[in-house]
Amino acid sequence: MSDIASLAGSLIAAQAGNTQVQVATSILKSNIDAEKSTVLTLLGAETPSLANVGPGVGGNVNVKA
Repeated sequence: MSDIASLAGSLIAAQAGNTQVQVATSILKSNIDAEKSTVLTLLGAETPSLANVGPGVGGNVNVKA
């Protein structure tokens, strides 16, 4: 009986480890994508999009002193 409990415990631990690896991989990919975007922006290889900003953002500015 203890062999079954030991096997079940091992399977649960393996599944928890697998979940941790999946989360870490997802976070790492997200960080890599963010760094890539930053580098491309700094190099001027990519123009930032204004698609998700509010109305009037990125337009002409009329400044009166």
